[in-house]
Amino acid sequence: MEIFEISKLFPKEEIYSLTDQIRRSSRSASGQIVEGWRRRKYKAAFINKLNEAEGEAAETQVWLEYSVKCKYISRETGEVLHKKYDLIIGQLVNMGNNSDKWVLKREKESVKI
Repeated sequence: MEIFEISKLFPKEEIYSLTDQIRRSSRSASGQIVEGWRRRKYKAAFINKLNEAEGEAAETQVWLEYSVKCKYISRETGEVLHKKYDLIIGQLVNMGNNSDKWVLKREKESVKI
């Protein structure tokens, strides 16, 4: 929500470009995390969603950099938010690299004859 609130201050001419992009990628990052969490019964699907979330988080960082360069947000605000996304990306990478810790163990179905 922090990105959304900050992006409300962007110029109106950015509504269909930078504003839309930064809102979309920041929301998508959290959405991908939720989807991955719900799919952790399946290791490959879980890891895929973590990778998607990582990509969206990195994209958000790029839009933050543009926001600073265009002087829509201060350098300090940009750095704080960029560091938050660095932490998120680090956590996603860690979860992907240690996915067995997070993936649900499926019980083997017994075959009845």
